Amino acid sequence: MNLYKAIKSKKEKISVIGLGYVGMPIAVSFAKKVDVIGFDVNRKKIDLYKNGIDPTKEVGNEVIKNTIVEFTSDEAKLREAKFHIVAVPTPVKEDRTPDLFPIESACRTLGNNLTKGSIVVFESTVYPGVTEEICVPILEKESGLKCGLDFKVGYSPERINPGDQEHRLENIIKVVSGMDNETLDIVAKVYELVVDAGVYKAESIKVAEAAKVIENSQRDINIAFMNELSIICNKMGIDTKAVLEAAGTKWNFLKFFPGLVGGHCIGVDPYYLTYKAEQMGYHSQIILSGRKINDNMGKYVAESTVKKMIKANKQINGAKVAIFGVTFKENCPDVRNTKVIDVIKELEEYGVEVKVVDPLADKEDLWREYRINPCAMEEIKEMDAVIFAVPHDEFKTLHLEDVKRMFGTTGYINSEVINEVAATSETEIDVYGNDCVLMDIKGMFNRIEAENTGFLYWRL
Repeated sequence: MNLYKAIKSKKEKISVIGLGYVGMPIAVSFAKKVDVIGFDVNRKKIDLYKNGIDPTKEVGNEVIKNTIVEFTSDEAKLREAKFHIVAVPTPVKEDRTPDLFPIESACRTLGNNLTKGSIVVFESTVYPGVTEEICVPILEKESGLKCGLDFKVGYSPERINPGDQEHRLENIIKVVSGMDNETLDIVAKVYELVVDAGVYKAESIKVAEAAKVIENSQRDINIAFMNELSIICNKMGIDTKAVLEAAGTKWNFLKFFPGLVGGHCIGVDPYYLTYKAEQMGYHSQIILSGRKINDNMGKYVAESTVKKMIKANKQINGAKVAIFGVTFKENCPDVRNTKVIDVIKELEEYGVEVKVVDPLADKEDLWREYRINPCAMEEIKEMDAVIFAVPHDEFKTLHLEDVKRMFGTTGYINSEVINEVAATSETEIDVYGNDCVLMDIKGMFNRIEAENTGFLYWRL
């Protein structure tokens, strides 16, 4: 019997290896149609899923409670499945070279439990060649089976956008590939069970791998341009957001915006592509230039905060600054590779005491990776500056007057002194009547209203 038909009739099972922000929604979606084994080496995470708790907040506790996914950390259960989806993270090392340990480890685990007639599909973002040149040899070694004879492989890059409730697995076209036409056909049909938007058959595994890694590299480059534009506009005293709104009226203007670019996709994937390029003897120019700009934006935000505080006559060493949002993007608990940490570290270099507020951030990950304990919003008082780094929906309910109460006693500047200085100065003076520094990185508040409310306001 064809494997697709066996899966559809529930005579064979699908396994999903790696139940994070990508793997868990995949497992839950497939479980609506077929039998699914959800495997992860993290027993604590498995226990949460079994108890109906969704730590990723991707599908919600209610969905987890009602799903029929068989959650397990017992690798032997993988032997019960014939179609395996590998969705483990692919981070970079400190030297920004690919860290393939998670995917290699997953291959060893799966290889130990791989049975004849299986198909293994990788979803992890990698540079072209990883599936066939690195993963297949590990599977063969650990299983004693021969790829192409005893089992087949395919690649289908993940396109899930964490925290995005609009663009989900079901309504995003799925790129699929296989080592041969028969495998490609089965992989395509299996994914069509859950992907309403349909599938796109790439002509080879390497093409599919390359397609994924350039998707995020393209976004990275475009955001880097916006960040560079922001730096230039700030130096010229022009509001970047106003410039983009004006330019955005043209039909073919690409609507990207400046910001901190972190996470496990856009902030990582370009390094996979440039690493492979360098192995082939080519040193990237545009991609690495964009990465350099984006990697330095945390430092730039921190320095801009310090400059605004100096304008407000603040003592920098010992100053108190609150940062709202520490995850790598809005409405998502994931703190992996968040660039907000760069802002925090840079401010601490100046002797600033930083308090972090983020009700969505995974507190365990935040402590384990960065040794940060977030504060409750009510604890934010007597601040010298407030930075809104991540525009969670929960923060959007705040009004400017709410933010104002987070500061200490405001100091008003004598108007006669202002007029005297203005008359003798060749440069324009920022005068807002008090010393409340508001750094609104993503432009969550209205700039004019903020300035009229008396804030020393800045945004990218």
